[in-house]
Amino acid sequence: MIKYNFDDIADRKGSNCVKYDMLGEFFGADDILPMWVADMDFRTPDFILDAIRRRCDHEVLGYTFSPESYKMAVLNWFQKHYGVSAKWKTMHFIPGIVQGIAFAMQAFTVPGDKVLITTPVYPPFLNVPHRTGRIFVSSPLKTVDGRFCIDFEDLEKKAAGCKMMILCNPHNPGGTVWSGDELRNVADICKRNNVLVISDEIHADLTFPEYRHTTFSSVSETAAGNSITFFAPSKTFNMAGLASSVCYVPDIEVRKKFFAYLDGNELSLGNIFGYYAAEAAFSKGEEWLRQLLEYLTGNIAAAESYVSAEMPELKIMRPQASFLLWIDFRAWNIPHKDLVHKLVHEAKIGLNSGLDYGPEGEGFMRMNIGTNRATVLEGLRRIATVRPSAT
Repeated sequence: MIKYNFDDIADRKGSNCVKYDMLGEFFGADDILPMWVADMDFRTPDFILDAIRRRCDHEVLGYTFSPESYKMAVLNWFQKHYGVSAKWKTMHFIPGIVQGIAFAMQAFTVPGDKVLITTPVYPPFLNVPHRTGRIFVSSPLKTVDGRFCIDFEDLEKKAAGCKMMILCNPHNPGGTVWSGDELRNVADICKRNNVLVISDEIHADLTFPEYRHTTFSSVSETAAGNSITFFAPSKTFNMAGLASSVCYVPDIEVRKKFFAYLDGNELSLGNIFGYYAAEAAFSKGEEWLRQLLEYLTGNIAAAESYVSAEMPELKIMRPQASFLLWIDFRAWNIPHKDLVHKLVHEAKIGLNSGLDYGPEGEGFMRMNIGTNRATVLEGLRRIATVRPSAT
């Protein structure tokens, strides 16, 4: 068995990666430690890189279509990890999940329609409706016992008049893994109000072993008949640049309409390397993923230990999935704009501003710990250097 070394990370500077090479454009400073964009610093697994190299050996990169072996790898992973037996006719290649959400929005809604979203949430959920002329309706999440919870009374109220709901499952930020009961409640509320559910499950495979991811469509016939699910190997295997996502649509009427939109806009053919990389990920990735989750669990524990000892007033929402920490800085009593400036220009660290996730994110920051442990601790050490003395 290969033992993967997650302490040995790649030098990504100068590779045209967003995380490192767009620091100056995004933060106004390029001499900072980047712990923002949600991809990892770990090397993409060897079996994925080998699959790409083997395909390059052919020396012709012409028009391509999805191999049967790719389809079987996707279906087998979906069965094993999500407990759903599906046929390929219910699935479709998507160049990316954010793009897929935008496609679904254009296929099932029109400008001026309302889109329901629980906040705080991944910023594109807020940006896509705005950019396409839709109106997003926010249902703020509650925090109970250290995890985000859906306010179902508010969700029911806000669902009236909406055409679509974008669900983050597991949730980003915060890493909440929604339970089957929570998802059934969402499905029932949306069905009563004729709201189509779009479930973004890109972080599903990064659910930690003590929790269990539940794919939205599996919780009831109501959910299966009124949803589109998106998933991908991109976050899990650090291959977001290969644009190889998948959608699952069990209901035939929803499927006909969505697939007609995708095919009508010539979105059927994927990236030749994306197919081979995804096949390798889904067919050979079990052991790498097990070791990754073990390492990330250690990163979370190290972060919690450091914060408890050096900055106990800060609160970390312990993620049940993924490599992202949602940190509550409100005890510092610093205006949010000043907090961001202090972290960037004094602590020299780039985190995601909580306000980008909705107004409920004021006083919060998101920290990417998908890197080696030394970098995680260095990032926290930098944060500690700007801790207010009166705290």
